[in-house]
Amino acid sequence: MTDEDPMMVGAATVFVVSDIDASLAYYRDVLGFQVTFEYGAPLSYACLCRDEVALHLLAAMATKRLPGHGGLCIFVRDVDRLYDEVSARGARLINQPGDRDYGMRDFDAVDADGNQVTFGMGTDAAA
Repeated sequence: MTDEDPMMVGAATVFVVSDIDASLAYYRDVLGFQVTFEYGAPLSYACLCRDEVALHLLAAMATKRLPGHGGLCIFVRDVDRLYDEVSARGARLINQPGDRDYGMRDFDAVDADGNQVTFGMGTDAAA
């Protein structure tokens, strides 16, 4: 490794979920992710990907951490188109896309445990 080589090359957001099978179905069927990895018998850990974004799920039975306290912001190219897509599939939506004073146009969705995913894109209107 040279000094120019990055030490840190990625990160994974891990949501603790109470029912990993139901959560996999929600992220796959409603939010459009693909399941790329499953581990354990019974299933206790999984990875899902959509385009360049990965999200990991950890079954509550496999950790002392409590489900429903996670948050993730995913940057997208067309927030309104994505909102229409996931809304039509029955996503649990907190709000509609809107231009925020912090320079984003975004909306929020939650899973059955309350883990929140914000989907957004930058605007030129940061205050």
